[in-house]
Amino acid sequence: MKELIILLPLIFIVLPTSAQSNFLDDQKKYSRVRTAISEKEQIVISNLTRDSIEIDEFNMLIIAYKDEGEVEIFAKNKTESTYKKHITYSICSKSGNLGPKRKQGDYQVPEGFYFIDRFNPASRFYLSLGINYPNLSDKRKSEATNLGGDIFIHGSCVTIGCLPMTDDIIKEIYLYAINARNNGQKRIPVYIFPYRMAQQKFIEFTTYYSSQTDLIDFWSNLKLGYNKFILEKKELNIVISKTGDYIYK
Repeated sequence: MKELIILLPLIFIVLPTSAQSNFLDDQKKYSRVRTAISEKEQIVISNLTRDSIEIDEFNMLIIAYKDEGEVEIFAKNKTESTYKKHITYSICSKSGNLGPKRKQGDYQVPEGFYFIDRFNPASRFYLSLGINYPNLSDKRKSEATNLGGDIFIHGSCVTIGCLPMTDDIIKEIYLYAINARNNGQKRIPVYIFPYRMAQQKFIEFTTYYSSQTDLIDFWSNLKLGYNKFILEKKELNIVISKTGDYIYK
């Protein structure tokens, strides 16, 4: 009796390119990202190790202070709930005045609670991270027909309403951000305050701007979020009221 031999066709499953790679791999296609990794990866890893954070577990939160001209990176492992202040960078150029951005062409840097919504590895300003201005609060508080947009943390040390860094510094910030995104952090928070809103400084600035009651009301609302984050070191859970005020849960 002869054996019956059944030849089954071989089936090859070809995964789409996007399934075979990850966000970091895609970013590495760009020469400036490769340069940032070459120059800054060991610095970033060393910084994170100092704070007992693994680069493959890293999540981040960004806070900018306009008056002080500083950007702070807060960091944590993604399994943790609280952040710790990790590193501070200097903003290298400024535009506008204290107070929120309310329209196109006012040269203002926004104030409020945002997140990174774009990564540009081939920016006109070397590397850039887009901020989701205008957010719902901005839209509800502005009467302008054009609120503007395209607000970034970027290199090249020039600005009209953005948060500019030197090219050397943006390499580090961008490298932190793409690793956080690669670790699954889809919305990296960016909190922009007019100044460090501790009580004494808040009194000084609100006294100086005492005639601008709308501005003081806006800052008072921001300060509630500032106080909550400084106390708890957790990402804020925010909803927006019908008048554009931030409500902190």
